[in-house]
Amino acid sequence: MSAATKRLTHLSQYALARGFAALFHLFEGEQNMRTASAVAQIFTRIGAHRLQRAGVNIRRAFPDMPHAQAEQLAQDSVISMFQLFMVECLVTPQRLHSQNWADSLTLGSVGPHMDFLLSKQPAILVTGHCGNWELLGFALAVLDFHLTALARPLDNPYLDRWLLDMRRRRGLSILSKWNATQELQNIILEGGRIGFIADQNAGDDGLFVPFFGQLASSYKSIGLLAMRYRIPVLVGTAIREPNRLNYRLEIVDRINPQDWEPFEDPLFYITARFNRGIETAIRMAPEQYLWVHRRWKNRPKWEREGSPMPERIRAKLRTLPWLTEPELQSLFNPQVAPVSAT
Repeated sequence: MSAATKRLTHLSQYALARGFAALFHLFEGEQNMRTASAVAQIFTRIGAHRLQRAGVNIRRAFPDMPHAQAEQLAQDSVISMFQLFMVECLVTPQRLHSQNWADSLTLGSVGPHMDFLLSKQPAILVTGHCGNWELLGFALAVLDFHLTALARPLDNPYLDRWLLDMRRRRGLSILSKWNATQELQNIILEGGRIGFIADQNAGDDGLFVPFFGQLASSYKSIGLLAMRYRIPVLVGTAIREPNRLNYRLEIVDRINPQDWEPFEDPLFYITARFNRGIETAIRMAPEQYLWVHRRWKNRPKWEREGSPMPERIRAKLRTLPWLTEPELQSLFNPQVAPVSAT
């Protein structure tokens, strides 16, 4: 694609998005959510392979779920995805601010952590592609809990600039993922908070930890930052009420330095525990998870080679206090074939 063609494509996408945003502002939020739901149902007939991928991942996460229920959950998750990208990402930054946040937000289990959040101490906040992950950091910024979110720049520079401007107008700082190490360190040293979407597949070189009863590749950077600066990791989510632009904020876990320091491999413990927290958040509203996301795409080296799990990995898994013996045996002897990369 030539540079001129690419620019024209980007401008067309940007104009379409701005047009949708302007149109949606003419209607009530609930009506827009119903419209997005209708578009999603049309899409699932056209893009059936994505619905199929969601179904495969759901059956992998919930092997005992009846087939009909898994199919319905896949359908609901695609609807939620369209509602998020078509409506919430465009409308929420315009309608939520410090004077009216109580009309749209319920603080859920945030209460027990309020003293810490108000203390202005540095911390890492992680979430997954569950609920409205965009709103979580944005809502905290509206509530004056300033956060710098790490985000991958969009390929379309016009959309990227527009969305960044909307976020920043409400106090949410965004840091590009590219070459961000020094900036992250500076933020922590200045007492800031950093936000990560932490359920991405980290490739063959990631740290493989349990996620819905199977090993999944996770990035090591969150645990390494927490260990280096001895700062807590909080796992949170923003759960949407059905077909409405109202949300419940939840802090499902808080991992403090004293929690990981007794362990021989603290990095493994931190990474496994925040993945467990993300799993807990997903179980609160599984229909709001991005099941089309290829969480289990890459597999551990021994699994790719058809070898048994090394004893050193088994020993690390046994140190995780929340895993039961049946769960350990399921991890030691996985019965699920590798997920297709398509």
